[in-house]
Amino acid sequence: MKAPAIKDLLGLKAVKAEMEARVKRVKELEANRKAALAKAKAEKEFFARAVGIVKPLPPKHRPGTRAALPLVQAAPIAVQHQLDEQAVMREALSDEFDAETLLDTDDALSYRRAGIGTDVTRKLRKGGWAIQGQVDLHGLRRENAREALVDFIKDAARMGWRCVRVVHGKGLGSPGKTPVLKGKVQSWLIQKQEVLAFVQARPAHGGAGALVVLLAQN
Repeated sequence: MKAPAIKDLLGLKAVKAEMEARVKRVKELEANRKAALAKAKAEKEFFARAVGIVKPLPPKHRPGTRAALPLVQAAPIAVQHQLDEQAVMREALSDEFDAETLLDTDDALSYRRAGIGTDVTRKLRKGGWAIQGQVDLHGLRRENAREALVDFIKDAARMGWRCVRVVHGKGLGSPGKTPVLKGKVQSWLIQKQEVLAFVQARPAHGGAGALVVLLAQN
């Protein structure tokens, strides 16, 4: 079933709420797993204290056949469930999000999150922040490009980078020479909380085939 179109910021907030709910469920599963492990450990220690020091029987008192006791299994870890949740989170970037109404197209394309002034995009366009890293999505299929972008933004945030470049290409190799990936990348970036603003790169940095992105500080 096709995901509902996200036409405005209210729709984006709904996507964000769903993502947060899924993250909460994953955390609850992990908390339950840890609680089960802690309980099993406590029961084992209680048994050891209750029994006290155990000494082996002399050889003549040992039975000829030893009983095969079942091993205590550790509480199962819902690894596959966690992986499924992570996959859902990654795919939560909607391809139906309408980014055009949020873009500025003055002298060149730009975007700034609510509360960010136009001075930020002007400074970004003039190279006010040094580019600290980049990801090249040019030539990738849509799903691969989306996954690569999500991973890159996550890594950039972990590294503490403020300014990065995203290369999406100009679409010259696409049917009809239409830059399909360019619009998708803009939409995906707008849906990422870490993204404060972006502008079309200067000619020396890729021009219409790339974006310079400003990320929030951790």
